[in-house]
Amino acid sequence: MASLRSSFGSTFSRMCDGEFDLGSYCTQTTIINVVNLLFVFLFCLFMLVDFIRKHHIIGNDPNRRDQFSVLVSICCALTSISYFAAGLWDLIAQSIESNHFGWLDYFVQGLIWISFTVSLLVQRSKWIKVLNSVWWVSSFSLVSALNIEMFLRTHDIHLFDILSWLVNFLLLLCAFRNLSHYVYQHTQVNSLSEPLIATKSAGKSQKTDLDHASLLSKLTFSWINPLLNLGSSKTLALEDIPSLVSEDEANLAYQKFAHAWDSLSREKSSSSTGNLALQAIAKVYMKENIWIAFCAFLRTISVVVSPLILYAFVNYSNSDKESLSEGITIVGCLILTKLVECLSQRHWFFDSRRSGMKMRSGLIAAIYQKQLKLSSLGRRRHSAGEIVNYIAVDAYRMGEFPWWFHSTWSYALQLFLSVGVLFGVVGLGALPGLIPLIICGLLNVPFAKAIQKFQSQFMIAQDERLRATSEILNSMKIIKLQSWEEKFKSLVGSLRDRELKWLAESQFKKVYCNLLYWMSPTIISSVIFMGCILFQSVPLNASTIFTVLASLRSIGEPVKMIPEALSVMIQVQVSLDRLNAFLVDDELNDDQIRNLTSQKSDESLRIERGIFSWYPESTVPTLRDVNLEVQREQKVAVCGPVGAGKSSLLYAVLGEMPKISGTVDAFGTMAYVSQTSWIQSGTVRDNILYGKPMDENKYEKTINACALDKDINSFERGDLTEIGQRGINLSGGQKQRIQLARAVYSDADIYLLDDPFSADCVMGALAKKTVILVTHQVEFLPEVDNILVMQGGQITQSGSYEGLLTAGTAFEQLVNAHRDAVTTLGPSNYQSQEDTIQPEESHGTYVTGKNSEGDFCLKGVPGVQLTEEEEKEIGDDGWKPFWDYILVSKVTLLLCLGVIAQFCFIGLQAAATYWLALASQIPNITIGMLIGVYTAISTLSAVFVYLRTCFAVHMGLKASRAFFSGFTDAIFKAPMLFFDSTPVGRILTRASSDLSILDFDIPFCIIFTVCAVIELLTTFAIMASVTWQGYYLASARELIRINGTTKAPVMNYAAETSLGVVTIRAFKMGHRFFHNYLKLVDTDARLFFHSNATMEWLIIRTEALQNLTFFVAAFFLVFLPKGYVDPGLVGLSLSYGLSLTVTQIAGTRWYCNLSNYIISVERIKQFMQISPEPPAIVEDKRPPSSWPNKGRIELHSLKIKYRANAPLVLKGMTCTFKEGTRVGVVGRTGSGKTTLISALFRLVEPASGTITIDGIDICSLGLKDLRMKLSIIPQEPTLFRGSIRTNLDPLGLYSDDEIWTALEKCQLKATVSSLPNLLDSSVSDEGENWSAGQRQLFCLGRVLLKRNRILVLDEATASIDSSTDAVLQRIIRQEFAECTVITVAHRVPTVIDSDMVMVLSYGKLVEYEEPSKLLDTNSYFSKLVAEYWSSCRRT
Repeated sequence: MASLRSSFGSTFSRMCDGEFDLGSYCTQTTIINVVNLLFVFLFCLFMLVDFIRKHHIIGNDPNRRDQFSVLVSICCALTSISYFAAGLWDLIAQSIESNHFGWLDYFVQGLIWISFTVSLLVQRSKWIKVLNSVWWVSSFSLVSALNIEMFLRTHDIHLFDILSWLVNFLLLLCAFRNLSHYVYQHTQVNSLSEPLIATKSAGKSQKTDLDHASLLSKLTFSWINPLLNLGSSKTLALEDIPSLVSEDEANLAYQKFAHAWDSLSREKSSSSTGNLALQAIAKVYMKENIWIAFCAFLRTISVVVSPLILYAFVNYSNSDKESLSEGITIVGCLILTKLVECLSQRHWFFDSRRSGMKMRSGLIAAIYQKQLKLSSLGRRRHSAGEIVNYIAVDAYRMGEFPWWFHSTWSYALQLFLSVGVLFGVVGLGALPGLIPLIICGLLNVPFAKAIQKFQSQFMIAQDERLRATSEILNSMKIIKLQSWEEKFKSLVGSLRDRELKWLAESQFKKVYCNLLYWMSPTIISSVIFMGCILFQSVPLNASTIFTVLASLRSIGEPVKMIPEALSVMIQVQVSLDRLNAFLVDDELNDDQIRNLTSQKSDESLRIERGIFSWYPESTVPTLRDVNLEVQREQKVAVCGPVGAGKSSLLYAVLGEMPKISGTVDAFGTMAYVSQTSWIQSGTVRDNILYGKPMDENKYEKTINACALDKDINSFERGDLTEIGQRGINLSGGQKQRIQLARAVYSDADIYLLDDPFSADCVMGALAKKTVILVTHQVEFLPEVDNILVMQGGQITQSGSYEGLLTAGTAFEQLVNAHRDAVTTLGPSNYQSQEDTIQPEESHGTYVTGKNSEGDFCLKGVPGVQLTEEEEKEIGDDGWKPFWDYILVSKVTLLLCLGVIAQFCFIGLQAAATYWLALASQIPNITIGMLIGVYTAISTLSAVFVYLRTCFAVHMGLKASRAFFSGFTDAIFKAPMLFFDSTPVGRILTRASSDLSILDFDIPFCIIFTVCAVIELLTTFAIMASVTWQGYYLASARELIRINGTTKAPVMNYAAETSLGVVTIRAFKMGHRFFHNYLKLVDTDARLFFHSNATMEWLIIRTEALQNLTFFVAAFFLVFLPKGYVDPGLVGLSLSYGLSLTVTQIAGTRWYCNLSNYIISVERIKQFMQISPEPPAIVEDKRPPSSWPNKGRIELHSLKIKYRANAPLVLKGMTCTFKEGTRVGVVGRTGSGKTTLISALFRLVEPASGTITIDGIDICSLGLKDLRMKLSIIPQEPTLFRGSIRTNLDPLGLYSDDEIWTALEKCQLKATVSSLPNLLDSSVSDEGENWSAGQRQLFCLGRVLLKRNRILVLDEATASIDSSTDAVLQRIIRQEFAECTVITVAHRVPTVIDSDMVMVLSYGKLVEYEEPSKLLDTNSYFSKLVAEYWSSCRRT
């Protein structure tokens, strides 16, 4: 108290001695007080006026107090209390030497400061805000001027003056915030005055404020304030996130990259080598990276200079000479250095990631554009899954590339400069320290190489797992039908085990790197201290010791980071090589096909001497000697056996197949309908319009021509119904009709139709068009003008229907095979009825279109869509995700051990530095003991670092296994409805990027966050930064959550495009798809951009608070009397101050990263909680091994609905399928045919009623016991990547002889026997290297091997010609003569020879009788048959 009083006394001695002198301190202080009192009066007046008028601003709450203002108001209140206390003390003391009215001055200042407090908390109108801002700026300016003048005059400044000036500075910041908020609100008001229609029509979110932000706003990231304000007041949604400025958009990034790529490609000679992708990126982004390099350089210099300032400070404290100006100068240098370090580092981090984002966007766009141009050879080399990986892994890696690039060289520079500082401070004493430094550096090399090797192997293993996972998810329906879940789950599990092996190797190597990082400063510092003694270069005092430690801390960071940076750079190089190999791959040649204007009015297509091959290097071309001329408006049919080259001919016309020789000329635009339906995610209308403008009249005609009117009427939202990924919620017929509608609406000149189900229904609409139709349906050939018969890749015959029949060749065999297939019931059997039965309006000739599991949802509750918006958590979940991570992984013990190890490490580190600070001041302590004890304590602390990191790695591996196991179990046990309503990309993002975060980021992030919190528990900084973190996390958390939902569409769209690229190119729609893709890329990028900006916003403020604490401590050390604090403790204090800032920033970053990373735990946990389907095996309800020995199926009052809130799809069906009968199931689209099959396999559970097989209720059995006893040939033939053997017998249950027998029966033995690897011959992704017909035959081979008593054919012969179909029907009749065969029919002949026919309509059983009896009556079935025969009477 005495010292405080003496301080006051010295201040009072300068008060006016009754004179009015403008130059005196007293007079100037009084003037400032008077000015402030005037402002107090005005403030009270404004408040009174506002109260009387009761004026409140409508809109954003003007009284809403931000946390910074509250914090400053607390500081003002404390300052006010200090002044009142000082005045009270002076009044009581009544000291003689004090000015008589000194206490009054303190009371007045206390009143002013309490007024400041009130002004911060009560700002009711914009005018009060403006007045307050002017007041605060004036106060700061006047106080600053007074303090500077008094310091220059007296070279002295007092405690109260420093404290009040610092709080005045905070008021100045509040003034700037007030004004910026006012400007922002003014901008908002202006924007609200814009026409609403214009805003709505733009359809885009507002641009980010960065483009028009002031310099100060850019420096401090204040331009992000509006978004953070919004995020703190509501939960952010995607539309709340501002869009990117034009220079950051993907379109400009791609244009720049493409321009650079093209110019480099032209310059590149054939002999030169090099990575064009890297060169193009360097060319485009060189300039902006020079600025980033400058920021990184400034940061490096400021970090290196900091130990020198510490050295000067300790020497200043150690000197006997008292020079306040010298101390202030050192503190000024410290402030300047830290300010430069803070700003340069923040902008290095932000700008490098911004540059990386543009690189990423440009590359993603280039990959997508390349995919649109990739030739058939290129597509074989780069599968759809690999292309998605190029985007998801390689291109996304570029987002961090600039940061790591600048880190590499700047840390290397920091290392060399820090070594230079060591030599500058301790001279030759630093020389021995180079030896352990070099050793530690060299030891890092093998670790870095090993980590790089393990990570490369990890990436390869991850690619394999993701490829397999993608394939499994796309084929989950067939896997469930065949009950192969365990097999494929074990396959994914084994691939994951291989992945985890490399993950563990990599992570444990990081443990040793971490140990080396913490050991090296101890070893090096000990050796340097010994060197100082040995060479006697400098005395080993406090300034030397703590400068060495601070310099080694500057060295430690590069030693740790450089190997990791090099490792990342190697990964980037690998990614760039992969991308370069893809971007330089073969593209479609523009000269493959010549699109000409119609020179001859009667010509549409001409091929002369055409030779085409999928494998140009092969000696045997796919198509040879093709000569074809198609006249305008001519209808041409292409027919032939499976594998004859029919689809390949269409590919040749489209320019998709490499042309060896000859010419292809097309006159006019083309439309293409593929054999396998390709449907986009989106609405039915979007799929039909396909980017063309809406013409209501033309659209209606198209819908009616393609028989889509009934389908659309059955959809709850009509043509605005959302279609799931790959059209998963549509039936096969619906998908084909939408494809046809797309082609018809395009109004092209030439139509290429590859065996669509319902092609004939559009022939009327295409009467004036040229049509080339590939078909197996012989019955419709009389309708066409010209028929091409293909065999072995050649057009063997060409002519009209009658002409080819009389030729008596291969065509006649095709027709005869068809006639044989329908001899069971010829036209004469129904001819008499045909005149009396009026066919109902049908969906075309193919009268038995299918109802898929999608029909139920589309006809469900109004407004319910099958494909739902991706679920995400909302708001602050608190610690729940952290506890989920710990409890699911069962790692509580490991986490506790890690925390204990960290406590021990921090304690020992503190003990070591305290020992140096205290022991260096004790004369009796020898140098050997000083260094020895320090080395021993530090080495012991390194042991706990090793244990801490080991625990973190074990915790991470255990968590990775637990979450993957839970996630995989949940996915494989999920009901089929989950896969119907969840896009594959949504599941894959969790299986890839979210799981990678669990593997690599979260374990170390948790332990480092805990470490940082432990280190900072006792500091003021953590208390101050809590305010910022809470404010920041409200927005950052939602940004990361939204970002989790914006990545999947980028991958999905690329994968979807890959599957339909032929259709896209045929319609010349590449530009539109590319434009849409750029929007998805920008949406994802803007989340990445604003996430980074918000993090830098937080860190720069946290760092400012931390530095403010540090500067105050430094000022205190300057103003304390000499010798009051030992130089050793001064060094210790500043050393901890320097490291505390780094620790706080690192802690803040780790905590924020963890808060963001933990969102991945949320997302994976969502899918771990999917309601599972019933168990695979029910132990006490297992059927006998011989079950079913008869195959009798009984349905009793069967009712099916797919969701609780959905209507019934099957409405009380009762019937019996007798053992050994062949039952045909027919009905129009939406009648419930496939739902019946789904119920039989329990893909959907009955709402009520029962299904019994041989007297056993199937709902009482386990799913595996049921499905293993049923066989099915699905509508869409599914093959898996692997071999012929693994596709026919995935479970390995049958011998080679049995497999060959099955192949022989399904007509594939000759084809497989001709392959060099026989049964081990490869099957590519989705069986792409086999024709659709051959894939269907393989599916038949599977059921021939299983030989169950019940067989289901779900439109199984849709892709097979009539001849092969007849053979298959004969095989099925022979092989399954005693089995119950249920056929969901596509062609009438397939059903007519059944024992019984089941006719369904709108979920009800309308007829169930022998087909002959139904045909003898005016039945529903007879009408369907009549429709069929009416279209093929001429056959």
